[in-house]
Amino acid sequence: MDNLLSIVTFIPAVAAAILAIFLRGEDEAAQKNAKWVAMIATTLTFLVSLFILFDFDPSNTGFQFVEEQDWLLGLKYKMGVDGISVLFVMLTTFMMPLTIAASWNVKSRVKEYMIAFLILETLMLGVFMALDLVLFYLFFEAGLIPMFLIIGIWGGAARIYASFKFFLYTFLGSVLMLVAMVAMFSDAGTTDIPSLLRHEFASDSFSLLGIHVVGGMQTLMFLAFFASFAVKMPMWPVHTWLPDAHVQAPTAGSVVLAAILLKMGGYGFLRFSLPMFPVGSEVLTPLVLWMSAIAIVYTSLVALAQEDMKKLIAYSSVAHMGYVTMGIFAANQQGLDGAIFQMISHGFISGALFLCVGVIYDRMHTREIDAYGGLVNRMPAYALIFMFFTMANVGLPGTSGFIGEFLTLVGVFQVNTWVAAVATTGVILSAAYALWLYRRVVFGDLIKESLRTITDMTKRERAIFAPLVVMTLLLGVYPRLVTDITGPSVEALISNVETAQAVAQASSQVAVADH
Repeated sequence: MDNLLSIVTFIPAVAAAILAIFLRGEDEAAQKNAKWVAMIATTLTFLVSLFILFDFDPSNTGFQFVEEQDWLLGLKYKMGVDGISVLFVMLTTFMMPLTIAASWNVKSRVKEYMIAFLILETLMLGVFMALDLVLFYLFFEAGLIPMFLIIGIWGGAARIYASFKFFLYTFLGSVLMLVAMVAMFSDAGTTDIPSLLRHEFASDSFSLLGIHVVGGMQTLMFLAFFASFAVKMPMWPVHTWLPDAHVQAPTAGSVVLAAILLKMGGYGFLRFSLPMFPVGSEVLTPLVLWMSAIAIVYTSLVALAQEDMKKLIAYSSVAHMGYVTMGIFAANQQGLDGAIFQMISHGFISGALFLCVGVIYDRMHTREIDAYGGLVNRMPAYALIFMFFTMANVGLPGTSGFIGEFLTLVGVFQVNTWVAAVATTGVILSAAYALWLYRRVVFGDLIKESLRTITDMTKRERAIFAPLVVMTLLLGVYPRLVTDITGPSVEALISNVETAQAVAQASSQVAVADH
């Protein structure tokens, strides 16, 4: 099928345009129509995206399904996927119908709500498919706008503060990336990502304002990209926007934020930081590894102190993203495979945990842990689902949560045993906060009067969780579904990075000898 990537990317945008132009009124029928248009569009996007997965050749480490058109002022509209990006495309198309189904109870400005999510899906897919630097940046930055509106219009009491904090943090981080992109274009003479992956950026050390910059321009460009992707993940200490955004966002907004938007930071490290600036990556790897280890321990301890369920799960997300950055900058097969696996797995598990909070929030309109207790007496099905995803989040063997953490820790252990040792304590701490939350919400006697009439999950809610349960179990017992696709591309990435680092090292030794 020609232009398959563009078709998948723009189906949601076309549906958003149909809603904006043709749907009128705020009555119940119009609201129902808006929901069904969004549901059909996101489901169709997922079904069409399956053609990408079925036709994808994992043994080909280059970009596949490439589309290229002249676009604007000499720039190219260029799309493609490889073994690293194809699974993020699938994760996005898989999660979006579930988020629309989870939004079925939305009552205010339903048409605008659905349009925001449909536009957001197009922009997220564009990030994972773009093969032009400018196109990537436009998709990457434009995605902030619908999320800003989702939090700011349909969020909680402090939604305006949370939405502006989210926007300013992530936008300001990306300003440095834009400066680096201009420098890359002036050096390489192109914005074509495959060409930039082959280009050797200068890595000769120099002094800047009296500071000796090891790795030269590569280190500076690495830091500029790092500023953007670290905020997006988010890494400690630039993570403080995430708990506020999660707490104030509607349930579906939290699911998209946790399952897909955070992954853009990790994807950026894999697509740009590591392969394009291998010398800069090597210079700053110890810093990134220790930042990741601190994030895992610190945010796990902060999670233990939370009284709001969403905030606890948000801090848990920061901790789990710490394993991802560790795995990426371990820069070996296990580390990189584990990092990608952890991102895909976290998409299912973290998204499901936010949906679990949404189920009881819809009934009780509070996220305070103290407002609950003894739910197993009234909601046995909910208690079972919540237990399953709590265990997956802890990293129980047999669930996908275990595979990602285990692989990243194995990868990091080969590089720095102390970092691996500190990070491993996060596994114990995650069990502590996750089981503490579960015990207080689900177990015990049903003594609160307000909970005596609470009802168990509806058929719609059970249907939303079913595919997430299947994927979490399937990847837990058969991880090769992911690693067989990512493996060859990861191997090629590692080989290219090691070659570039060796060449830079040899040239620096020659320069020292000449001097």
